[in-house]
Amino acid sequence: MRCHISLIFLSTLILTGASLPKTGPLPSDKPPTETQAEAPIPAPEKKPETPAKTDEEKKREPSADGGQGNEAPTPDPKPADGKDTGKPDDKASDGKKSDAAGDEKDKPADEKAEEPPITYPPVENENPVEYAKCVSDLKALGAVFTEAKRIDDGKGCGIDKPLDVTSVLPDVKLAPKGLIRCEAALALARWTKEAVQPAADVAFAKGTTVKTLNQASTYICRLRNNATTGKISEHAHGNAVDIASFTLSDGKTIEIQPRDEDGTMTGAFQRAITASACLYFKTVLDPGSDAAHETHLHLDVIERRNEYRYCR
Repeated sequence: MRCHISLIFLSTLILTGASLPKTGPLPSDKPPTETQAEAPIPAPEKKPETPAKTDEEKKREPSADGGQGNEAPTPDPKPADGKDTGKPDDKASDGKKSDAAGDEKDKPADEKAEEPPITYPPVENENPVEYAKCVSDLKALGAVFTEAKRIDDGKGCGIDKPLDVTSVLPDVKLAPKGLIRCEAALALARWTKEAVQPAADVAFAKGTTVKTLNQASTYICRLRNNATTGKISEHAHGNAVDIASFTLSDGKTIEIQPRDEDGTMTGAFQRAITASACLYFKTVLDPGSDAAHETHLHLDVIERRNEYRYCR
């Protein structure tokens, strides 16, 4: 009987459109007990409520941007005058600069910029016509010399057609003998004949002549004033000679030294031959020019525009 009633009940539910629950046990064919019928349907489980946060806790709670909740962000440091320059921290910037400099310094040698090699001009060739005329004029003055082999010492040093000069005039020696270009040897011979000998005859006893030009330097491969940097010396081209003293026919030696205030005839002789040298040489440096020339006269025939002379 009970089974029949249950079937009728299910048929009624189906006809009226009722649906079975999606989950849960199927209806039992046994009637519920009194305890099950009276038991209340359990309420859905509730999570314990979180107690409300105090204002202090809200302030300490981290915000989405990583700062502190409602706390004002820490202001950027400002300079002493209170103005915000908006510039990055100097120390941090200096650190980056120093790091960059350190990186450049620590680069291997092969990665550093290489300095371009120094180029030197080749030894200048003599003009054949001018050279032949110079040699002819030098011989006519009675100079004693031999033609030497071409000199090329590299670094721009050398003489195309050097002369090994023993005497600039028949009775005036060059001691010691020296290698020099013909142009410089000819200027030295003419100066000695036309200026030095007449000055000696006037300054000293009548008939006194210069017998020897004592030279301190002719050809030598070096820079000016023996410096480690700078321009190459005219001595390295065979264009220059340094005269340290003169030996007179009476055996007396006149040394080159500072004589601007020397009121003797020796002082007058040195000043006279120094001034006259500017008529024969393009450069004349005496003890008054600088400390490097206090003991000699520097004479050279460097090429300059319009026959310009530098004498001091």
